[in-house]
Amino acid sequence: MAKYRKLNRETRVRRSILSSLTKDVLKNGFVQTTEQRAKEVRKFVDKMITYAKKGDLNSRRKALAFLQNDTVAVNKVFNELAKRYETRNGGYTRLVKL
Repeated sequence: MAKYRKLNRETRVRRSILSSLTKDVLKNGFVQTTEQRAKEVRKFVDKMITYAKKGDLNSRRKALAFLQNDTVAVNKVFNELAKRYETRNGGYTRLVKL
């Protein structure tokens, strides 16, 4: 049984979609998409914020690799969001149904 949603896509396409949605959430603070994609993106956004809270070079490189070398999104996560969520242990995102 898969621990992730396949979203009816090939692996490389699914990874690209999730990476792009993650970048949008980190840059804008929200994204409007389907419920299944949103639930899957939540995992990656939380992982990026956790990387930022660690703050070391390896974590920054992992975030850059997943976010397709988008330095704007990575800098925002590491400089702003890490400080905002430094006392919280998880659950950084929230889904709102429209």
